Amino acid sequence: MPDEDQRPPERARRLPRAVRERQILDAAVQVFSQHGYHSASMDEISEVAGVSKPMIYTYLGSKEDLFGKSIQREATRLLEAIQAGVQPDLPPDMQLWHGLRSFYRFVAEYRESWTVLHRQALTVGGGFAAEITAMRTRAIELVAALVVAAGTRKGLGEQTEFSGPGLAAALVGAAESLADWALDHPEISDGVLASWLMNLVWLGFNDLVEGQVWKPSE
Repeated sequence: MPDEDQRPPERARRLPRAVRERQILDAAVQVFSQHGYHSASMDEISEVAGVSKPMIYTYLGSKEDLFGKSIQREATRLLEAIQAGVQPDLPPDMQLWHGLRSFYRFVAEYRESWTVLHRQALTVGGGFAAEITAMRTRAIELVAALVVAAGTRKGLGEQTEFSGPGLAAALVGAAESLADWALDHPEISDGVLASWLMNLVWLGFNDLVEGQVWKPSE
């Protein structure tokens, strides 16, 4: 059996392609979150991943390709985490609360992912920002479906179908802002964050589905 010092270094060991790509993407997310797209170097990503730069280019392409694939993977992971938290057998408000808890849990556990998605990608703009817009659109559609479901139960489906998407967009924006704030306040639990947002927005949603709509005075 070869001595430990004689074993091939980590760079040289052969790994399945999927494992190697995950290793590279993990390193890329870490480096992009720390330095941003423009300042991040392929040399550092190579060093963190423990692979050569030619291997990165072969597996995942250029720095631009790597950044795009990092965004796609983290956006997918985030949405999957939220959808997994939404329990369809519960009332709409509890579905939303669980979904928000899953969102804030993801942000707390994967700070680098959230930094790349919400800060770096939007700063770079272009196609990268478009990917984030698509992710946000899917999140808005998910929330809007819960609002419409709650309104339909009360016989106000048409009213909530009209207002739901706009209100859902407002909720998603508020959720993102609170997530940014929470990065600097890690002592606040995901359950508390989700409850704060529910108290801020769902009470308004509930009034809507109960038919109580605020209007400006003449």
